[in-house]
Amino acid sequence: MSSTSSTSSTSSTSSPVTTGSHSAPAEAGGASKGTPRLRTRRKDVPRRPKRSILLTVLTGLILVYTVVPLLWLVISATKTQDGLANSSGLWFSHKFALWSNIHDTFTYHDGIFVRWLLNTLLYVVLGAGGATLLAILGGYALAKFKFPGKRAVFAVVIGAVAVPGTALAVPTFLMFSKMGLTDTPWAVIIPSLVSPFGLYLMWVFASEAIPTELMEAARIDGAGEIRTFFQVALPLLAPGTVTVLLFTTVATWNNYFLPLIMLKDPKWYPLTLGLDAWNSQAQTIGGDVIFNLVITGSLLTIVPLIAAFLLLQKYWQSGLAAGSVKE
Repeated sequence: MSSTSSTSSTSSTSSPVTTGSHSAPAEAGGASKGTPRLRTRRKDVPRRPKRSILLTVLTGLILVYTVVPLLWLVISATKTQDGLANSSGLWFSHKFALWSNIHDTFTYHDGIFVRWLLNTLLYVVLGAGGATLLAILGGYALAKFKFPGKRAVFAVVIGAVAVPGTALAVPTFLMFSKMGLTDTPWAVIIPSLVSPFGLYLMWVFASEAIPTELMEAARIDGAGEIRTFFQVALPLLAPGTVTVLLFTTVATWNNYFLPLIMLKDPKWYPLTLGLDAWNSQAQTIGGDVIFNLVITGSLLTIVPLIAAFLLLQKYWQSGLAAGSVKE
């Protein structure tokens, strides 16, 4: 009996060892099958934007509408007067006359084109520059100060934005004629100082770009309102300032209707009115037909605007996007 019990106890004690040695891989395998595996985190791959055939076609049409007239202008500026009539509009003629056209444009009629260019620069510097300055001051004041009648001012500004400038040209002429300012540069400069859209744009930009806490900190440090504006607010308004300056510059540079009713003396014409006068010579008896100079002058007129947009593009884009995302 004792031997039997010892044998059974020995077998019972030895059996777990054998079973455990052989069952360990099975348990491991069972655990690996039953336990879910940890999945590696996939890297976020940016999805490609969906392509829209309609949007692509519309963008292509807009591109053609924008580029083809500019291409025609560049190509036509290289032709003589005869080449304009005897060649295709979108291809060069047998004679390349760009440099001679530029020389004739600057020297025709005792260099009147240079005078028109200087007049346009004068109107832009005083008119567009003054409009930008007034828009900065007005937009900053409307955005950061509280005063009675602020809502009424807002309504007036919005209403002025909706009114086209041509609708105000005749009343402006009647007012300036009584003041004796017609046929003078002030008749073009003073109306250009008012830019409702620029004021509204600076108003919105200043309300988002200038933290009120920063202004209060400057006042606590002892800075006055003028110092706070020039040293704290004005650097933050740089993108909006460039944006408004570009809009007012383009509007003043391309202004045609206001100088047309205000000015009679060709010496005070801007480029837009002067080139139109050259173009009208072909319709008068005995007038010079100088379409090649008109086209070359038009090309020279848009070169400064293109350069301004290319040089100030980054400020212009950031100014338009300011305030679009609220943190």
